[in-house]
Amino acid sequence: MAPYRDIDILRTWTLSSTLNFTRYFFKKRFKRKFIVGEHHIKIAEALDEVFAGKCNRLIINIAPRYGKTELAVKNFIAMGLALNPKANFIHLSYSDDLARDNSRGVQDILRDPSFLRLFPGTKPTSTNTHKWKTTAGGGLYAVSSAGQVTGFGAGTVDKEEEDELKNEVDELASVNSGDFGGAIVIDDPIKPDDARSEKVRDTVNQKFETTIRNRVNSRDTPIIIIMQRLDQEDLCGYLEKLEPDVWKVLSLPVIQYDDKGEERALWPFKHTLEELHELREKNSFVFDTQYMQNPQPVEGLMYGRGFETYATLPVTKKHKIKAYIDTADTGADFLCCIIYVETEIGNFILDVYYTQAPMETTEPETARRLTRFGVEECVVESNNGGRGFGRNVRNNCRLLGNTKTFFTFFTQRLNKDVRIFNHSNEVENLCVFPERWNLSWPQFYKAITQYKKEGGNVHDDAPDALTGTVEKRHLQAQNLAGIFQ
Repeated sequence: MAPYRDIDILRTWTLSSTLNFTRYFFKKRFKRKFIVGEHHIKIAEALDEVFAGKCNRLIINIAPRYGKTELAVKNFIAMGLALNPKANFIHLSYSDDLARDNSRGVQDILRDPSFLRLFPGTKPTSTNTHKWKTTAGGGLYAVSSAGQVTGFGAGTVDKEEEDELKNEVDELASVNSGDFGGAIVIDDPIKPDDARSEKVRDTVNQKFETTIRNRVNSRDTPIIIIMQRLDQEDLCGYLEKLEPDVWKVLSLPVIQYDDKGEERALWPFKHTLEELHELREKNSFVFDTQYMQNPQPVEGLMYGRGFETYATLPVTKKHKIKAYIDTADTGADFLCCIIYVETEIGNFILDVYYTQAPMETTEPETARRLTRFGVEECVVESNNGGRGFGRNVRNNCRLLGNTKTFFTFFTQRLNKDVRIFNHSNEVENLCVFPERWNLSWPQFYKAITQYKKEGGNVHDDAPDALTGTVEKRHLQAQNLAGIFQ
């Protein structure tokens, strides 16, 4: 048995995973490390499944500038040609220039001396970045997603040749590459600035159906789409609705949540948690769509205009510190306690307690907050145990020496959805939040800003309580009007 050579070991190691391949050749080309985040590991694992023949329809949703193109386009294609020099790829992006830049990046890897040493026979025969071949007959066709794609197919057709290549590849890599012969790789098929145009979105989606989908040489040829989400009806949204059981979707929001609901940054090297919150504060729609991969229809959001914020409380003629509490109906619901200053010009929110914690935690904590902010009147929905909760909070207030807070209870008999919808404009006009409230109460912020007008809402506790603060203004005004009539 022939002894293993260092070059054989290195060849096998680089082909054992997309991440190994990327790290090695990135270091060789740029003389610095490829900074690996958890999202790179997950993306590489998904791409390895493509090479292994376990997945042939893959969607990867990740924020811009998170290394997706380097890993999932340039190095993925280069590794595919290392595995099979006869593989054929089609690469598409929203612009011809971008597609060609990525094509040039693949060529740079294949021309690198360290690559040619490990994989001879894969050198490009042309510097043309639009359409080129390798010395073994494989190649790449790169063009915009709206461009001409006819005349070139991705993948291989000849089964006899594929079987021969499979035997060669299995000797090189621990990845089970199966019958891999190339792929269609689509990176950002639509420009962010064009994503709000229904016409442009429909053009891209129909181009996929009429041309791109048919440019595979085999039904098993993989199609990979890598993009930031831009709209509910972008290409990813369109395909997920059309073929929900066909596409594997890897969605990677930049803010991750652990089992306890605690937030952490997906890639602190790129953005810390504080920096991510600042991005959200600048434009919540763009952040939730492109960074959190959670597109919402602007026209379908209950509070589409957004809320005013304040740095310091205004000087007003009238003000009263109040609290509105909506207790949790079930274990899956949230307790929502909103403390605010009611003035003649609006309700200025001071504090929000929004949690799924049990009553033994929420009752004393609510009392502490009411006491700390000097709440004069606390309004409690008495439905579903709310009266008992309120009484226990009142008792806890007294233990803290707080006899100032006056508790009122009422039974809410009106439909939540109707109430929230009917008062949505008043809520936006009258509720004013402190600056950076998304940092102070991130779960509450998400529940309010992503609440939709029609269906699909998991929880309504936050908008229900916020609506209650406005309803009680009306009730007070009506009572005063009755007194003076």
